[in-house]
Amino acid sequence: MQEQLSNSNDLYNRKVCIIGSGYVGSSITYALMMKELAHEIILIDVQREKAEAEVLDIRHGIPFMGSAVIRVGEYSDISKANLIIVTAGRNRRPGESRLDLAADNVNTANDVSKLIEKNYTSGVVLVVTNPNDVVTYKMSERLGLPPGTVFGTGCMLDESRLVNVIADYVGLKQDIISAQVIGEHGDSKVPLWSKTSIAGIHIREYCNAMNLAFDSETRIMMEQKVLEMGSTIIRGKQRTHYGISTCVCYIADAILNRRATISCVTSALNNEYGISDVALSLPTIIDHMGATKRMEEYITDFELERLKKSAQIIKDVLHKV
Repeated sequence: MQEQLSNSNDLYNRKVCIIGSGYVGSSITYALMMKELAHEIILIDVQREKAEAEVLDIRHGIPFMGSAVIRVGEYSDISKANLIIVTAGRNRRPGESRLDLAADNVNTANDVSKLIEKNYTSGVVLVVTNPNDVVTYKMSERLGLPPGTVFGTGCMLDESRLVNVIADYVGLKQDIISAQVIGEHGDSKVPLWSKTSIAGIHIREYCNAMNLAFDSETRIMMEQKVLEMGSTIIRGKQRTHYGISTCVCYIADAILNRRATISCVTSALNNEYGISDVALSLPTIIDHMGATKRMEEYITDFELERLKKSAQIIKDVLHKV
């Protein structure tokens, strides 16, 4: 495979290829258009007629809201892309966990990886497909690109959901609440309560000052709400796509506009917290080169124990697929 062209002028073209034109892929296309983050957005799907319909529908809003060139393409269009977003794969059905998707979506990811490999010259590969940690690790392994070039959205959505749960509980707006979620983007996720704050004040101190409970039962209640949120949405409308599209836009801004940020995304670990041979979410610096630095910060012994259990769950699935 060709090396990533890190010094190419193509980095300024803001070219995005999205693989998969389902609800997630098309919602990401629409969100990128609305935010005017890309100069060119290319939608790639084996169901070309559907992709063409999505592109037509989205393009009709460009005269009023956007300026990007949006079109249907082929895998050959991946050449010289700045960002390649992988959404291909089936969605969860009611009653399924993300890990139930592993066998089907790893097979799809292998097919997609082969086609990316044939056409890749540059850019970051962002994996959205679930189970996100499993698919990200497998694609990283297959593509063999420099560390951090392939990474997944991971626990970004879980963080957003936790912030919303906390905001509802304390009766404040989301923008003053800071929370981190690490580990699996799934049932074994690990909220870092030791680092959660409201307007810069640790959540425990804030709740104490406001006479709000913040005991183990309260934390378990909040974690359970976050855990059930995806299933609740799927039960009501068979899919989730708006929330993850917003997360992708946030990452795309960091990559395409060289506006480095830190978010809990998933990538293959290299002995952080003594964990290797698996992809998990940790606070990570994201810039135009991808997930360039995972932050190994202090966490409590209990949080570390939960993180290692999360790692083992993902490793067990990786061994099966």
